[in-house]
Amino acid sequence: MVTEPEIYLFFQQLQRFGITLGLERIERLLTHLGQPQNQVPVIHVTGTNGKGSVCAYLASILTACGYRTGLYISPHLIHYQERIQIDGKPIQIADWWRILGQIKQVVASDSIPVTEFEVITALMWLYFVEIKVDIAVIEVGLGGRLDATNVISNPLITVITSIGLDHQERLGSELTDIAREKAGILKPYRPLVRGLVSPPAAQVIDTQAHALNCPVITIEPPIHAKQLLHFQGHDYRIPLAGAHQFLNAEIALEAITELRKQGWNLPIDKVQKGIANTRWPGRLQWVHWQGKKILLDGAHNPEAAQILRQYIDQQNLKPVHWILGLLQTKDAVAVLKNLLHPGDRVSFVPIPGHNYHEPSRLCHLATHHCPGIVAHAEVNVSDVCGVISEQYTPVICGSLYLIGQVLQSITTTTVP
Repeated sequence: MVTEPEIYLFFQQLQRFGITLGLERIERLLTHLGQPQNQVPVIHVTGTNGKGSVCAYLASILTACGYRTGLYISPHLIHYQERIQIDGKPIQIADWWRILGQIKQVVASDSIPVTEFEVITALMWLYFVEIKVDIAVIEVGLGGRLDATNVISNPLITVITSIGLDHQERLGSELTDIAREKAGILKPYRPLVRGLVSPPAAQVIDTQAHALNCPVITIEPPIHAKQLLHFQGHDYRIPLAGAHQFLNAEIALEAITELRKQGWNLPIDKVQKGIANTRWPGRLQWVHWQGKKILLDGAHNPEAAQILRQYIDQQNLKPVHWILGLLQTKDAVAVLKNLLHPGDRVSFVPIPGHNYHEPSRLCHLATHHCPGIVAHAEVNVSDVCGVISEQYTPVICGSLYLIGQVLQSITTTTVP
């Protein structure tokens, strides 16, 4: 019998292994656990940006249509349990630790050198089988081909939302390299919904799809007005902020159309309700904190930074006081160039518990590459908000880990 302290220690020790791509360990672990991944109907979603939003839309739609829906996402914002959800509700903490205890026994008995993400992924599969989900929406953690979620032999649908530059140290330096890694989730004869990607990336993906006889459903630029997306003769209210969310919603709706062809009962009115009910915290989210209305967004890579800047400009929120932290693996110069405009101020902060770019170094990069801005290095995010001038719009961004730290500190309600 595994005791609670032993389980806690086991989980804490996993964190030191970091990210190690590869399928050998997770396949070995899942074999000992009875291959639970083969007992769940799955939509498998990858992409540089937009995959989390698409997963959120899909899960909300499927729940609204009456299906018991599992959702697996990463990273979490505040609590690990957010990563594994049933119908929008995180796994109960008692179930989390109970199933983790089962996994610990298997890992110990067979000496499997697993990572934290692999253990959480295995936990997710066991929980979804135990709860008897009707369907699960699974977000890839990193890349696709060698990601621990890529153990699904027969997904209902695969989705690639976008291809951009991120995690180049693991996925390759070119868009075609990254596209090849993400196309690694494709499975023979299973349909792919592909978002808008560059022609070279599209060629790589479509070549892989052709080799595997995968039907490819491509996306047209979305037709929308105000907060309504027009899709296949119907209007859908899009609740998430930013013009890019129309595209993410359209990708989700194309996947729903494909599911409908496979026999799933997905009435238009319930799909509309599901889209309208979608929530995706930490992405273009307005909150009240320390007496100020603050915009939160991950914006952790150049493309995401560009999307955030476009939203700022479209909403005429200038000038901006940025509160920014970046992980060491991120392309700091490209992110800063896409975010910072003359007249902005920026306070660089650490991201506790993670390997981050030193605020002082980011200050140097910002003043060198982004003329006309004022930059400071700060000790922590909470010290900055209280001194921001009223003439600036406060925006906290650069890492979902930083956003999670802020959300954990907030006790007031979210601004509608």
